[in-house]
Amino acid sequence: MNSLKNNWTENRLLSVLLTFILFGVLLLPLYASLVYAAPQGPTITFNSTETITPQPATAITTAGGSFTTLILNATQQTPRWKAYVGNVTGRLVLDDATSSSIFDWTLASVTGEVYASRNGSIDWASIVCANQTTIISEDNSLNMSQSNPDTINRTFGNKIHKSFYVGSKLIQNSTCNAIATYVNDAAQASSENSNFQEILLQDNTGRMVYSTLINQNATGFNTQKYDFQLIVAENEYQSNPTTYYMYVELT
Repeated sequence: MNSLKNNWTENRLLSVLLTFILFGVLLLPLYASLVYAAPQGPTITFNSTETITPQPATAITTAGGSFTTLILNATQQTPRWKAYVGNVTGRLVLDDATSSSIFDWTLASVTGEVYASRNGSIDWASIVCANQTTIISEDNSLNMSQSNPDTINRTFGNKIHKSFYVGSKLIQNSTCNAIATYVNDAAQASSENSNFQEILLQDNTGRMVYSTLINQNATGFNTQKYDFQLIVAENEYQSNPTTYYMYVELT
């Protein structure tokens, strides 16, 4: 009798265990369909591009038979970089696969990041700090000689920035190559609290991403108010400008 009772108990436990396993298997497709809020491509509603006008020649007149020593100082626009600044608007939505909304939320203030990459497909789940190999490779891809003073490698020579999330991935403070672009036409002191921080990232295939933290309505490089400032490298020997793909993540 005890043997039959034990067998019945074991069979019962086995049945319950199999039920839990089956239930877990059925839930796997549901878990696989869950996604985190990855950066998205924004809609660009305004685009105004400008550059400086080269300074005219400077005249000098000296007497015949004289010997003149000059100290010349020139400011020249670099052909190896370009900048994007502006403002960010947006909303949070709950959409289905057809972008039909069941509800949305207007943002009283905008926080998050703006990203730019020469690649239109980034594996955001694998995003990490850009390593030295990737940075040098990006320099080489854009024909930036390491002897130039304004390579990506030399420009992003510090590792000072605040922590932030890319989707669900935490980027720890002061772990990536980073800069802070200028405010009021002047360099900012190196600090994790600086506005307009820009950080170099990459995915698991070595595709580099420039990321800048949004500072809503902050004073920018020319005393005007912006939400973001971003500089990206350019190939000065290329006849056509390099295309960059923009992404935005709202938090």
